[in-house]
Amino acid sequence: MLKRTLMINGLEKKLVVDPEETLANVLRNQLYLTGTKVGCNQGQCGCCSVILDSKVVRSCITKMKRVPENAGICTIEGIGRPGHLHALQLAWMVHGGAQCGFCTPGFLMNSYALLEKHDNPDDETIKEWLQSNLCRCTGYEGIREAVQYAIKNKNKVIFFMGFSVLD
Repeated sequence: MLKRTLMINGLEKKLVVDPEETLANVLRNQLYLTGTKVGCNQGQCGCCSVILDSKVVRSCITKMKRVPENAGICTIEGIGRPGHLHALQLAWMVHGGAQCGFCTPGFLMNSYALLEKHDNPDDETIKEWLQSNLCRCTGYEGIREAVQYAIKNKNKVIFFMGFSVLD
């Protein structure tokens, strides 16, 4: 067994884990952060994407023995908060970025990382960044439009259906 202290969504968590267990399974089954989805379980679809020390990783293939002590992990539960959506979350609703919603957490985490690295990415950069995630329902247009909308509105407070949107 492996002892790890991690900062997950800004909160310190002390864990005892199997070093061969995946980060996705620890998040979902030990910490009950079920927003991270597991699609292909092979690191190809991107549903399980989380941010590990400022880098997008596929949590379904990231073994806990590879997660460093005191690592910072951000999951879908770590962006926005009840009553205060992140601009990306509102954008997904406004532009129909989700259909079935299964791939949404991975796309949102990838988009969140994009906005952390690039203040104002152009359309080509957005397309390149999002091509690592797969969706079986959409034509990706709503997802791309949602990211563009979030870029334009990320520093504004917007009220939508009783929620405020904060960057």
